[in-house]
Amino acid sequence: MGRIAFVFPGQGAQRVGMAREFYDSCAASREVFETASRATGYSLEEICFSETLPGENGAAAAGTSFGADKENAAVPNTKINQTRYTQPTLLTASLAILAAVREAGVQADMAAGLSLGEYCALTAAGSFSVSDAVKIVCQRGIYMEEAVPTGGAMTAILSRKPIPIEEICAATEGQVSVANYNCPGQQVISGEKDAVDRAAAKLLEAGASRAVPLVVSGPFHSPMLSGAGEKLAALLADQEIQAPGLLFVSNVTGGFVSDPEEIRTLLGRQVCSSVRWQQSVEQMIEAGADTFIEIGPGTTLTNFMKKINRGVRALHVETPEDLKVLRETL
Repeated sequence: MGRIAFVFPGQGAQRVGMAREFYDSCAASREVFETASRATGYSLEEICFSETLPGENGAAAAGTSFGADKENAAVPNTKINQTRYTQPTLLTASLAILAAVREAGVQADMAAGLSLGEYCALTAAGSFSVSDAVKIVCQRGIYMEEAVPTGGAMTAILSRKPIPIEEICAATEGQVSVANYNCPGQQVISGEKDAVDRAAAKLLEAGASRAVPLVVSGPFHSPMLSGAGEKLAALLADQEIQAPGLLFVSNVTGGFVSDPEEIRTLLGRQVCSSVRWQQSVEQMIEAGADTFIEIGPGTTLTNFMKKINRGVRALHVETPEDLKVLRETL
């Protein structure tokens, strides 16, 4: 058997109820939530598990524990989709599932994550504690919300043949660039809405089969988020980062990184740089990974894997039943 890689999804994978079954059945998973909630000062359990939230505008009271009085819980839970809350909540849910996976005896040789998921990967690799990771992504979410300019957009470009996506973006008037290299035939462009629309039209003329506008709150992973990157870099300057105990692949470079100072620099750049997911996966396969386990809600990365390389195993763990299947498979 070859090497195992843990991979973690990014923002957009979140859903109400994620990791709830592990929270109820696994003490290690529950401890992750409790640690993260103490670090944030508010109840991540409430935001993660509740269809509605108590308080004005659906705000969960600081320090409220899941299962508290829901008498006034009449407001739909919209927080789970607000960037400043989505990021710590999704990170915590993914790490809670990871705790159950590891308790079941499943270990990995390498780790990577898509955008926000990179912080899960670094925590899995021992570079961050759960508490530090959740504090950082809380601020990351706030910085990204505050830095979002008006008029930004993102569009997924689907194609059945290679197209000159970088060249077309560079030649398009206005600010537009490639935000994500997800898998063969799927990239995402990001930037000023008019520029994104013009580039998408040119890419369709060049042979793309579809251009799908994404419902997002800003032009993420583009230079338009450089302000968030600068604030994050300043925050990370004082953050202790341990050398990863697993092989870790950076979104920015698509290659392995082990030096804490380089990791610090790349995390600052990541919010306004392209996410090279396809290249990251190919790097791990080249290093011997033949089993990829997506840990967290959804199967986005598992589906990408099937397009990147069908010769490797792509598994996912979102529920205890998925974990049972994983153990039987391995």
